[in-house]
Amino acid sequence: MKSVNKTIREKIEERENQYLSSFASKSAYSRGRKRKEESCYLRTDYQRDRDRILHSKAFRRLKHKTQVFFSPYDDHFRTRMTHTLEVSQIARTISRALDLNEDLTEAIALGHDLGHTPFGHSGERVLNELMPNGYRHNEQSVRVVDFIEDLNLTYETIDGILNHSYECMPSTLEGQVVRISDKIAYINHDIQDAIRAKIISNDDIPKESVEYFSTTNRIRLTKIVGDIVENSLGKDKIIMSDECFSQFIKLRTWMFEHVYNNSPAKEAEDKAQNVIKRLFEYYCEELAKTYVNSSKNDIMLTACDYVSGMTDRYVLIKYEEYFLPSPFIQKNNDEFLFKLAQMNGLK
Repeated sequence: MKSVNKTIREKIEERENQYLSSFASKSAYSRGRKRKEESCYLRTDYQRDRDRILHSKAFRRLKHKTQVFFSPYDDHFRTRMTHTLEVSQIARTISRALDLNEDLTEAIALGHDLGHTPFGHSGERVLNELMPNGYRHNEQSVRVVDFIEDLNLTYETIDGILNHSYECMPSTLEGQVVRISDKIAYINHDIQDAIRAKIISNDDIPKESVEYFSTTNRIRLTKIVGDIVENSLGKDKIIMSDECFSQFIKLRTWMFEHVYNNSPAKEAEDKAQNVIKRLFEYYCEELAKTYVNSSKNDIMLTACDYVSGMTDRYVLIKYEEYFLPSPFIQKNNDEFLFKLAQMNGLK
C-alpha cells in the first residue's frame, strides 16, 4: 500500500506500532467505545478522547474548583484545573521517556478529576455521607464523561480515569503513569502552596525528606520522575525504587498530618460542608415537589450530579440566593437628579 493513500491517522498508528514500547497501548488496537463511531482521518481514538475532554464544560469548571485552599484570592494558589495540568505534564514526561502512548496518557490525566466537587475533598466527604451508596470522585468523573456529557470515550481512557485513585490499579501502563503522577503533582505543589500560605516553611519539612529530595520543587520532581523512568523501563508496570517510594510515602504522610488534616487550610471546612449539605437538601426537596412519581434515590442522584458539578463560587452564589436575606432596596428613579436639573435651569 502506498503511503499516499493512507490517512494521517493511519500514519500515526503505524508510527505507534513501530516506535512505541511493546507494553504501550496502541491506538489501532483500542477496545473501542460504547457506541461505535467512524474513524477520524486526522486523529487517533485517544487523541479524540483528549480533545473531547479538553472541550467539555466539566473541564472548564475546574478552574474555579478548590485544590486545597478554598476560593483563594491569591492567583498563584493551585486550583483543580492547574493541578490537572501539572498531572498531565508529569505524566506525559514519564510516558514519553518510557515510549508509552502519550495521547492516551494525556486524555486520562485531563479527565481524571472531572468528578471532583466544589471545595475539594471536603465536598467529597459530605456527599459521601449524604449519598446512600457513597460518593467517590473517580466514579463521578466516569459518570461525567459517560453519562452527563456523553463523550463516548474509549474503554482505555475510562479505565484510567476510574482507577486513578490510590486504592485502584488501571489496566494500562498509561493509566498507571497518571495514577502515580497525580500523587507526585499534589504532594509537590501543595508543599509550595502551603509555604506560600505560611502554614509551613522549608525548615518544617522533615530533614530526611530534604536530604533525599531537596526543598526545591523542580529538583524534587526531577528526582522522583527520573527514579520512576529508570525503574520502569522495559517492565510491564510503573514503579519507583524501594528507597524513593519509602521517602515519598513519608513525605506524603507528613503532608497529611501537617497540611491536609490539621492546618488553617481546614478552618473553613465545616462551613463549606454545611453549605453543600444545605444546597443538596434544598434541591432534593425541590425535585421531589416537581417529580412526585420519582424514587428518592433518583432524586438524590440528580441533586448530587448538580451540586458536585458546581464551582466553589457558584455554590456560594446559590447558597446566598436561597438562604441569605436580601436587603430591601427602595426603587429609585433618580427623581432628585431631575429636580436638580430644574433648579439649575436646564431646559
